[in-house]
Parts: sequence; structure tokens; C-alpha cells
Amino acid sequence: MSSLVEALRNRSRRRIRAASMALTFHAVNLLGVMIRRLGRDHAKQVACLLGDFIYRVLGLRRELVHRNLGITFPEKSQTEIRRIARGVYRNVASTLLEVLRIPLIRNRGDIVDLVDLDPGVYLRGTRNGQTGAVLVSAHYGNWELMALAFGLMVHPMTIIVKRLRNNRLDLKMNEYRTMRGNSIVYDEYALREGLRLLEAGGILAILGDQSDSNERYFGQFLGRRATMFHGAAFFALKARVPLFVGMCRNGDDGRYRIETQEIDTSDLTFNKEDIATLASRYTKVLEEYILRWPEEWFWLHDRWKRC
Repeated sequence: MSSLVEALRNRSRRRIRAASMALTFHAVNLLGVMIRRLGRDHAKQVACLLGDFIYRVLGLRRELVHRNLGITFPEKSQTEIRRIARGVYRNVASTLLEVLRIPLIRNRGDIVDLVDLDPGVYLRGTRNGQTGAVLVSAHYGNWELMALAFGLMVHPMTIIVKRLRNNRLDLKMNEYRTMRGNSIVYDEYALREGLRLLEAGGILAILGDQSDSNERYFGQFLGRRATMFHGAAFFALKARVPLFVGMCRNGDDGRYRIETQEIDTSDLTFNKEDIATLASRYTKVLEEYILRWPEEWFWLHDRWKRC
């Protein structure tokens, strides 16, 4: 009897979960339809209102954001911490709405109106695109729009992504990501496909601010011990290709600025110690951006949960 009751409970939970995921998917789709009917200035106003609502009313992970900001910036007052936190939620909302507006970006001219990107650093480092390359970024600014812009303005890339639990939403996100020439590979297939891509002269894009779910590597991130993801360093040294950090942040003129720098690998070879060294080098660059413009980073992620 107890097994039957448990089976019914599990069935009920699955139905509730499926209904919740379907509702989320349709809500995001509807939001996309609505936001694409607005001009970009009005969409940005909606993003501010949405971000404030999530922060002040829903309070989604608000305590976590306040705590991590307070630990990272002990010199700042609570008023300043709250101001930064509010900016974080606004940026998250803005990123979401910009992603939903991707179908409106049809060509290179459309993206040039949105972002400022100088491909010079990448072209010099890859001999005008003749070699493969690893591009490391973070959940910072508008990372999704950066990938689209780089693909349209410089060279199409393959983005390593994690599956979303909501399958329908996962498919929709990947549709947006690949709409203008880029491709994606799920992280469980990234090792084989990534090396093959780099050997063929492609660009592999990785978000390097993530924690290592397997807890194999540890280091310092924003002044605290944290698990470290060494994937980008592994790919670059294994394939012997240059590694770049690309960061997309909000500019003062309402457009986005994408800044790229090459990380020196000339003194490194493919071994465990040098992989860790390279990971620390690009992590330092990510930290510099986060510390200078903290509103741009995704502080809602529990980055230190495994320590």
C-alpha cells in the first residue's frame, strides 16, 4: 500500500513539474513577443522595472547576493551594496530581454548599432583567423549578445552550453544562440567536439567563471577559496591555440562594449601545472572586470557553494 501511495505522489510531482515548465516556457515566449514589439529604449525601461520587481518584491536570492557582495567589498556601506545589487538584477533582466530581441538582429549592420567591437586583437593573435582559438568569458554584462556579435562581426563560433532543466526552454535558447551562424555543443560532448573544432581552425567559446562540479580543482576567486573550472586552459594548451578573454559590458552611450585581450601562453605547455597557471591568468582578468563593474556580474549564482 505504501509503495502505491509513493508512486502516486511521484506521478503527481512529475505532473506539477511538467506543468510548471510548460507555463514558464509559454510565459517567456509571450514576453518575447511583447518585447519585440517595443523599441529598444522602451525595452530597457521594462528591464529596469522587471529587475526592480525581482529584487524588491520577489527577493529572488537577494540575501545571497547581499552576502556575497558584502564579503567581496567589505569597505562598502550597506547602502552601496544595495545599490550594486539593484544594478545586478536590472542587468539580469536586461540580458534576458536583449536575448528575446535577438530575432530582430538580422545582419551585421543591426549588431553594429548595438555593440562596439574591435576585432584587431583576435585577428593579430590568430594570424587573421588562420588558427583556431579559445574565447573565455563570464556571466557578465550581456554574454549571450557578445557571442552573437562576435559571430556576426568577426567569425562564427561554437559555444559550450549546459542543458537547461526545462527542455523546451533549452531548445528555444539554443535557437536564439544559433540563429545567426554560431553553433552550440553541450558540455558532455565538448571534449571530443571542442578539440576537433580547434584543430579545424574554429573558435570555441567557454564561460570561465563557473565552478567545477566535480570539485577537482581549487583556487582563489574574488578573494575566496573556490572550485575552479580549467576547461578553457585545457583546450587551449592541448590544441596549441591562442586563448582570449572577451568581456561585454554596458557602455555609457546605451550600447555595449566588447573588449578582448589575449592571454600569454608562450611559456606554457600541456601539463597539469601549466593548465592551472593559465586558468589563474584568465581568471584574474575576469576578476578585474567584476571588481571594477560589479553590477555587470551574475551574483545570483552561488559561486562558493562547494567550499
